[in-house]
Amino acid sequence: MIRFFNKDIKFTLTDKLLLKKWIKEVVSSYGNRVGDINIILCDDPSILEINNQFLGHDYYTDIITFDYTEENVINGELYISIDTVRANAQEYGQSFPDELHRVIIHGILHLCGLDDHCEEDIKEMREAENLSLGKLSVILNK
Repeated sequence: MIRFFNKDIKFTLTDKLLLKKWIKEVVSSYGNRVGDINIILCDDPSILEINNQFLGHDYYTDIITFDYTEENVINGELYISIDTVRANAQEYGQSFPDELHRVIIHGILHLCGLDDHCEEDIKEMREAENLSLGKLSVILNK
């Protein structure tokens, strides 16, 4: 089950049913199935606190992914800072929804086993993000 939550922010996520369908398609394309995925939308202070407490990092980030996957059942929590996503969208010349979707699928791809610690992995991650975003475009335009 895919669930969306807000933590310390007032934010309305649109097209939740379509986003869930998209996430399920992406997860399935990697030979996995959706278990429990919680997507928690929060603000910068919340993501900084999580980053400090659980990862020992003292900086803001757009997403922190906690992976609880068991075999091919995808379980996890995605903490996404709406503040940082909004700032990144502006910095990279993207619309806010496009940047948010990229961040969501980035976390989902981590749960599916993709990484981004070296240049080769980063390239693979970007290609997977772009392919997944193409699938979302098809879903949203139906």
